[in-house]
Amino acid sequence: MSENIDNSKFRKSKLKELILKLHKGGTQESVRQELLQNLSNIPYGEVVEVEQELISEGLPEEEVLKLCDAHSAVLHGAVDLSTSKSIPEGHPVDVMLQENKMLKRLSDNTTEELLTIKYRKGEDFKQAVLKIRGAFNQLMDVDKHYQRKEYLLFPYLEKVGITGPPKVMWGKHDEIREQLKGSIEILQLDEIESEDLTASAEIILLPALKGVYEMTIKEEEILFPMMMDTLADADWYEIQKQSLEIGYCLYDPPIEWKPEGIETENIIEAQKAGGNIQLPTGNFSVEELLAILNTIPVDMTFVDRNDKVKYFTQSKDRIFQRNRAILNRDVRHCHPPASAHIVDKILEDFKSGKQNRAPFWINMGGRFIHIEYFALRNDTGEYLGTLEVSRDLSNDRKLEGEQRILSYK
Repeated sequence: MSENIDNSKFRKSKLKELILKLHKGGTQESVRQELLQNLSNIPYGEVVEVEQELISEGLPEEEVLKLCDAHSAVLHGAVDLSTSKSIPEGHPVDVMLQENKMLKRLSDNTTEELLTIKYRKGEDFKQAVLKIRGAFNQLMDVDKHYQRKEYLLFPYLEKVGITGPPKVMWGKHDEIREQLKGSIEILQLDEIESEDLTASAEIILLPALKGVYEMTIKEEEILFPMMMDTLADADWYEIQKQSLEIGYCLYDPPIEWKPEGIETENIIEAQKAGGNIQLPTGNFSVEELLAILNTIPVDMTFVDRNDKVKYFTQSKDRIFQRNRAILNRDVRHCHPPASAHIVDKILEDFKSGKQNRAPFWINMGGRFIHIEYFALRNDTGEYLGTLEVSRDLSNDRKLEGEQRILSYK
């Protein structure tokens, strides 16, 4: 038997046989026991090759998708990662691994909350629902993680002829997205009862959390090691440069990875060196524009017409801290669940043309903060998005008389 265990052809044949047993109704536990008995460790590349062969031999992708969770559970811990390459800090895969840590932690904590929700009563129950709703709003950030895989990683696999497994994984992404959306819709119901939430948890909320968690395992045991073997540093650098356009998931990389032996460029520096931005009343360079936006004593955040956060200023005295993980996130998910209905109302009124501005003011830590939302429209009145502007007016409210003499105080 030992000579067979070390034979790639034998391993793939046996693995294919075991996956087909699942397809024919075999239990996960019995198949897993047989796998452990016959195959001690399976190289991650062979798992992908077997999936590809099964699809090529006629097993429908939809069926492989249905089997996806089952054979991942069977394989968990049996995949040999000893030959996988090390991953530098800040590398696109390192970023995705850090995102996975956040997703796993959030998924685990929310699962625990859901499993105990039936014991909560009254105000305690309401607060728990708000907490769970906020967690699911955060988990929707996984969409950016999945998009980076779909649009930046999978094309490289397709170039080397690996097409089936990415399609299966993409299908699983869509399934998880729908489960998360459905979960959020349930959690947003007014006055949801404990019994209803408990029942919904079994049907959709807990499966959604399980789906998010198990996808991180599929990535870490199969996809990422294989991608590290497949792509060169130049490919990864291209992926890194395009990643910010899609956005990050619950994590903002603190450093920028720079591969050795490749001419790298700082994107902002490259833009600074370019031409001016010409506007009807004048022009300036990107460097000048950045300095202006980050010097104005207000926080500004731009939300596009699709309700996605696209930009925020970075002044040193920001009132509300932001990081790049919010880029391309639905703006509703950037606010506490209790105020989501207010955000919805503002966006609805701005888009319909009913309103153009919405002011608020609050006392926060001894400071008087003014927050105002503005509808952005083009010359024909078409809605372009919303601008959030926040100002600390604490000192302004203390002003008296006049100051006509130069003073730097």
